[in-house]
Amino acid sequence: RDLGIIDDPSQAIVGAELDKYDDEQMLEVVQKYSVYARVQPEHKTKIVRAWKALGKVTAMTGDGVNDAPSIKAADIGIGMGITGTDVTKSVADMVLADDNFATIVNAVEEGRKIYDNVCKVLQFQLSTNMSEVLIMFFASLANFKILSPVHLLWINMITDSLPGLALGMEKAEGDVMRRKPRASTDGIFAGGAGFDMIWQGLFLAAVEIAAYLIGYRIEFGSLAGVFSGTYCLNGIAMAFMTVNFGEMMCAVNMRSRRNSIFSKDLLRNFNWWLLGAFAVTAALTLISVYLPGFSDLFGFPTGTLNASELIISVLLALTTVPAFELGKFIHRLARKER
Repeated sequence: RDLGIIDDPSQAIVGAELDKYDDEQMLEVVQKYSVYARVQPEHKTKIVRAWKALGKVTAMTGDGVNDAPSIKAADIGIGMGITGTDVTKSVADMVLADDNFATIVNAVEEGRKIYDNVCKVLQFQLSTNMSEVLIMFFASLANFKILSPVHLLWINMITDSLPGLALGMEKAEGDVMRRKPRASTDGIFAGGAGFDMIWQGLFLAAVEIAAYLIGYRIEFGSLAGVFSGTYCLNGIAMAFMTVNFGEMMCAVNMRSRRNSIFSKDLLRNFNWWLLGAFAVTAALTLISVYLPGFSDLFGFPTGTLNASELIISVLLALTTVPAFELGKFIHRLARKER
């Protein structure tokens, strides 16, 4: 009671009393009691199975041989590394090398961070790849060429990979331990992630097609023949630049799936890996368009894009920041209402 585990002695029960309850009754018992005294190994297993039957994710800690059955029965078995027996450690999913229960909290935080980062990388990859599929599909239907195979290969090898790898190095967000535990049945599309991938992919595709149309108008003076199959080098170059910078900005936005990238927490725990990936990807992208000889491999002769066209392409890519921030803000408002 002093530790705050229970409020009243009636919330404690001894093992001998548990023998009176069958498995069906245990479903009610475990929700009433928080302290179990003088229990046998079979009682511990009974408690674990009751919680699992209620759909809860269970963790069991122990050090002795008598804890082994319940540790094995739990979703997460935790053995003591110093005082634990070999039997206990062999059946445990996790072993505390320092026998410190606070280490469990650290492990949970690390696990949540890893899961978060996996989801961020997947959302980044799926939304950006969806935009590429959409623009190629739309270009085929509308009878114009927007990107060639070598452009797509470059985007997938450089722009999708380097920022994606850097996202996996994100530190844990400040609220990661204040969130409710996620359901074990949740997939990567849970919590609105699937919807986010769709609208973000559509937005990126719209911006990239807009870059092509602007380039077409700059080269030919109007959009009159845009769907006539006319090859437009300026439009392709601007679309290529917008795709690359747009996807890089998408990676920056994915530093948090729900919190603003301008929040104090994210600004304080800056991801230098992502900054490095952004710098390298941006430099390589500019080289692929402006470096004589190398740019010819991508079908961009020297002088294809002037400074104003480059600025327009980058500004179009930057529109992803306010758009994604607005999406996060709406989601936070909806979550607050719930």
